Amino acid sequence: MLSVRTAAAAPDFPRPACGLRRIRQIACGEEGSGLRVCETAGQTGAAWKIIQSMTTRTDVPAALDERTQLTTFLDYARATARAKCEGVSAENARRAPLPGSPLMTLAGLINHLRWVEHWWFEVMFLGEEDRGPWTDEDPDREMRIAVDRPLDELLAEYEAACARHRELVAAHPLDTVAKRTRGDRGQFDLRWILLHMTEETARHNGHLDILRELLDGTTGA
Repeated sequence: MLSVRTAAAAPDFPRPACGLRRIRQIACGEEGSGLRVCETAGQTGAAWKIIQSMTTRTDVPAALDERTQLTTFLDYARATARAKCEGVSAENARRAPLPGSPLMTLAGLINHLRWVEHWWFEVMFLGEEDRGPWTDEDPDREMRIAVDRPLDELLAEYEAACARHRELVAAHPLDTVAKRTRGDRGQFDLRWILLHMTEETARHNGHLDILRELLDGTTGA
């Protein structure tokens, strides 16, 4: 259904209701390079800077060059995905309210977005090994297994992946051609990946928006 392998300023946000301590622990861990704002789990103020970095969003670029505009809009879409999950209960994060889409959960979509980032930036652009949880027999496995994990862990892993990819993008010209091709669809460059990831994330934000309203009536995130 969603398999990527078959497809080629709000500084005073309310603190999330779920998983502050766990997000803090993950974001300050090995996978959270670039997010190491705190040194110990007890530094609540510093930890809150991490959460704010996850939820603060703007679609107004700081400059008008192409790179800044592309990365600003991708980060805005990423932050919107996280905002759609703020305050949701653990039970609702796992529920699939659409009868025709049993894998469509908040947890599943966040995990999907985390691994889509891996696919395009690490596998396709850098040419690295595919470490995604999907298999040939279960191409949407990242959606299926997400419901067995706390949403705050999934959100923290998503943010850690986004942080790595911000650094990757900053280190390469937009014209850099990806290591892998899309078969008969030919080559693509980093610019195309940024545009595609903005489209992909924004599309799933629509799914997250509908799910959240159906689950608990929350709108407007």
